[in-house]
Amino acid sequence: MNVKVNDNVLVIAGKDKGVQGKVLATSPKANTVTVEGVRIQKKHQKARKANETSKIVEIPGAIDASNVMVVCPSCGKATRIKHAVVDGKKVRVCKCGAVLDKAYSKKAAAKAAAAAEEAPKKRTRKRAVKTEAAPEATENN
Repeated sequence: MNVKVNDNVLVIAGKDKGVQGKVLATSPKANTVTVEGVRIQKKHQKARKANETSKIVEIPGAIDASNVMVVCPSCGKATRIKHAVVDGKKVRVCKCGAVLDKAYSKKAAAKAAAAAEEAPKKRTRKRAVKTEAAPEATENN
């Protein structure tokens, strides 16, 4: 299963086809995912205390993982997942080349920024500008 929690996905089959949402939960054993706003089910909830009221709650249901595609955050397209080894770590990659694993992409961006700043910039001192009034003061004495 190539879908993880907090991924932005597009539903590609079923009643909610075309809906985008965030993955709330995954179940690899059953090969299902729960997506925010997809397959809404109504659940009757009984009052458990004297001051509560009974109500009907809407909760998202699970759909098969094969019915969703991960949306790439950089190109914005639904894509199939490629796996690649980057710096000795197996990560999920989009066809456009962007890393989909958010935890690893932050580390990769930090390493790239550190590599760009290889040599520290030279510090230069700002010297005070000499005023012309000072030489006139020495001539009068």
